[in-house]
Amino acid sequence: MADLLTLENLGNLLMLCFLQAVLGFDNLLYISIESQRAPVAQQAAVRRWGIILAVVLRVVLLFTMIQLIDAMAEPFVVLDWEGVITGGVNFATCVFIFGGIFIMYTAVKEIGHMLTIEHLDTDVEAKSGKSAAQVVMLIVLMNLIFSFDSVLSALAITDVFIILATAILLSGLAMLLLADGVTRFLEKNRMYEVLGLFILLIVGVVLLGEAGQAAAHAMHDETLALRVFGYEVIPMSKTTFYFSVLVLVAVEVIQSGYTRKLNAERRTGARH
Repeated sequence: MADLLTLENLGNLLMLCFLQAVLGFDNLLYISIESQRAPVAQQAAVRRWGIILAVVLRVVLLFTMIQLIDAMAEPFVVLDWEGVITGGVNFATCVFIFGGIFIMYTAVKEIGHMLTIEHLDTDVEAKSGKSAAQVVMLIVLMNLIFSFDSVLSALAITDVFIILATAILLSGLAMLLLADGVTRFLEKNRMYEVLGLFILLIVGVVLLGEAGQAAAHAMHDETLALRVFGYEVIPMSKTTFYFSVLVLVAVEVIQSGYTRKLNAERRTGARH
């Protein structure tokens, strides 16, 4: 227990709570919109159970992924294309590579979608009169997809299961308490969702870096580290990751404040 109570684990827990909250924004928005297809009297219950099932799925998926990574540590293929790509490939390598690519693709796709997005009211208006059970099942299915982003991003920060599970449970509790308020806030302040998507891009890069050392760390053999065109794929340091996230948050906060100031000046100028 004493090994868990370290500044590093505390920092990882705080970062994971923030990251899980960011990754849960899209999920909350989807649950809010989809729950309106259920009978009005049951919409609150549908939202509540949708979030609970999302958290349970994340913890189960997280535990399964960690067990598979430990059980399949040995490389099942060693690449030897000298000058192009060399190194060992195990289960963790594949998870980090495909996970990193998937997260980066998701972030880029969502950013592009935001540039062309139409009003979400059309989704709400197209109600299909589904039963509460049907809506919950659909939310569970979509939560399984959302969970991959959450779990893969968490594994890029730390592999301590208790820290990971605690962050997921705390973020789930926050989602339950703030579901309605967060949904309303995001609908009015979509720029913070953009911030989360750019953080996702960085997380994707972190995962790709972790892929380079996955087999080498598992087998304690540096010759198994991935090298592409002769260059070793090196993980991004946690310090660099935290600094990048802090810079993004600071830029967003300053830009939001500056935008409000400009809007206030324009309104003052218009009155005169």
